[in-house]
Parts: sequence; C-alpha cells; structure tokens
Amino acid sequence: MQIKTVGVLGCGLMGAGVAQVSAASGYRTMVREVNQGVLDKGLGRIRKFLEDGVAKGKVTAEQRDQALDRITGTTEFGAMKDCDLIVEAIVENVEVKTAAYAALEAVVGAGTIFASNTSSLCITELAARTKRPDRFGGLHFFNPVPLMKLVEVIRALTTSDETYRALFAFSQSIGKEPITAPDKPGFIVNRLLVPYLLDAIRCYERGLGTIEDIDKGMKLGCGYPMGPLTLLDFVGLDTTYYIANIMFDEYKDAMFAAPPLLKRMVLAGKLGKKSGEGFYKYA
Repeated sequence: MQIKTVGVLGCGLMGAGVAQVSAASGYRTMVREVNQGVLDKGLGRIRKFLEDGVAKGKVTAEQRDQALDRITGTTEFGAMKDCDLIVEAIVENVEVKTAAYAALEAVVGAGTIFASNTSSLCITELAARTKRPDRFGGLHFFNPVPLMKLVEVIRALTTSDETYRALFAFSQSIGKEPITAPDKPGFIVNRLLVPYLLDAIRCYERGLGTIEDIDKGMKLGCGYPMGPLTLLDFVGLDTTYYIANIMFDEYKDAMFAAPPLLKRMVLAGKLGKKSGEGFYKYA
C-alpha cells in the first residue's frame, strides 16, 4: 500500500496538525471541513504555526511555503477521491463518523485506508460501520500534533496486517514514533493518564494540598513538564469527563469514575483554558 496523497477529515486543532505534518513530510494533502468559514480558520491555524516556526528559526521560509503548497482545502467529499489514506479527526460521535465514512466510500477507491484519530471510541466498532473493515485502523495523535512525537497505532479485530504495516510506516514517515496500542478505551496513554488526572482532582477535593502545591509537587518532585491540574485545564475538563465516562462504562473500575468536582466544574462551564477558567483563570 503506497501512500502518496493523504486526506484529513476535519481541520480543527487535531486535523489541522495532522494535515500540517503530512504536508511538511512531502505528502499531497487534502483537508475537508463542513463549511468554508471553519476551513479557513483551520488553514489559518496551519499557516500561523508554520510562520511562528519561521520566526523562531525552526522552519525555513522555503519549508513553510512548500508545506502550504501541498495542502488543499475543500468542503466537498468528492475532492478526496484520490486519497490513499484518510485520517478522520472529527467530533467524537459514532453516528457522525459513520455518516462521514459513508460519504467518503461513495467517492474513494477500494484500496483507500481509513484511520480514526479518536481518543476514546472503539476502533473495531468504527471499522464495522464501513465497507472496508480490513482497511481501517486507529491513528491517535497527540496535541499539538506538529510537536508531539507519539502516535498510537490501533488495530481493530478486522485490520489486516498490510493495513497495520502501512499505518505504522506512515507514522514513521511523518517523523513520529509510533507504538502499537490495543483497541480498548484509553489505548495506552489515556489508560494510564486519565486515572492519574482524576486522582489529582480527588486529592485536591480531600484537602491534600492547594492547586498550586499539587502541581508544583508533581513538576519538581517527579520531573513532569506540567502539573496534573494545569494539564487538565489544557486538555479540557469536559474532554476528560467525557473520556472518563466512556472508560468507566467499559471497565466498571472506580479509578475511572469522574470525581464530583469534575462534574460540577463542567456543568458550571469551567472547562479550562478554552473557556477562560478551570482550576486556574486565564486572561
């Protein structure tokens, strides 16, 4: 399976990052969004990231221009007909994803590989919603995609060996370090990370320390780049709450149960950095 043209479904934070690294690695890249306004915003995010890289001396002006030249934006599924690999990075809703896959299958070739960037949904279930379950897998990128080196490659029960190898090789070709993760909620990273984040909230609820001291303790005592409560604000408290509920439904283990404080903060709209307030306030 030779991949020359990469399609990206969704040009939000994750989709834009995937499109950027694909184009920067030499792939002709087609990114699709639901309307022109959202598409323009996503393409603008890519341009700004690359321009900031030039300003910091991490990217040359030539590399920036070459990457941007390889990216084409569209609002039509039909424009993705020649893609060899399509990475889906849209809303975490099985029915919405299923509708998108059906629209893609009406235009792409039989050999096109589909991969979902989902962080919580079952890859086997998503694959079963398509007519190509053997050519479907998971590629779980991390935010911000251009900077984070890891990609989790997830095999559905139906993923063929050839598809798995193609996804693994593609991840390496765009400068990432892929690892093979099981098709279980949380994969590897979130399976380990989410209980840690939830427990940090519980510890704060129980008076273990202040927000600042809990974060400082894990940063300076364990060498983490940021404390758990700061990380929660960056990930989004609503996102963490959503993932925790899916994992609890699957495993029925108390370590995945969302603490009462997390639920109340989400209900209050205190979602972290994106809303201006979470455990910390942001100007």
